[in-house]
Amino acid sequence: DEWEEAIQRGLKRRLEQLSEERERRARAAAAADEDFSAEFLTMARQVFDMIDVDESGYLDKDEIIDAVKANKKVINFLQTCGNQNLMYLLEPARLQQALAVLDTDRDGQIDASEWEDAIENALKAKLQARAAQRRAQEMMARQAAKELEEFTNEFKNAARHCFELIDVDKGGSLSKEEIVNAVHPKTGIEKVIKFLKTCGEENLQFLLHPPRLQKALEILDTDKSGEVDADEWEEAINRGLAKRIEQLKAEQERRGR
Repeated sequence: DEWEEAIQRGLKRRLEQLSEERERRARAAAAADEDFSAEFLTMARQVFDMIDVDESGYLDKDEIIDAVKANKKVINFLQTCGNQNLMYLLEPARLQQALAVLDTDRDGQIDASEWEDAIENALKAKLQARAAQRRAQEMMARQAAKELEEFTNEFKNAARHCFELIDVDKGGSLSKEEIVNAVHPKTGIEKVIKFLKTCGEENLQFLLHPPRLQKALEILDTDKSGEVDADEWEEAINRGLAKRIEQLKAEQERRGR
């Protein structure tokens, strides 16, 4: 039937949007990794040249020892390069063992090719770490989106239920008398009072305060009919929901730090 067709069309559009979003994220990640790789390799070549003070094209043990003692750029790069043996060059107790691993042709020096092999492994590790971080961030984003969706559904359901509880005559709108009875601190409806306290919309919250109730009703009653109908209630609820969503997003950001 038409309803089923509309649902299927909507589902198809949503799946297409999700597919496009995944492709967009994949392209953005690939571009970011490409830029990172270029910057990393450029820095690796500069570090090799910084260590190779005699410009021989080889790094001997003395050059490495001098560089890891005094050259801050070399030290900073090696500390975060992602290759364990390159990082071990910073530790005197492990330096000789690291050199033995890096010096694959056993000539007692690290040539440009051996350096590049180590850097290639380092870059691979860095890219894997970046991919893992993206996956973790995507998982957190999905969890956050799910939390927001569930909160929205629960909030709207609670809002509709409160409207129905206040609307005792089932007239489809809320009179001042119905509202006053529902929010009375002693004889009112507990679910309504609890929802209004935390709904996020100040005029709905003012319904709980007798001195401000009349003014709040005048603001909520946008068509000036003397009552708050379902559309006017929903407009106020949506304002409250927007504020609560902002608060929830801020809380999610704090949890994610």
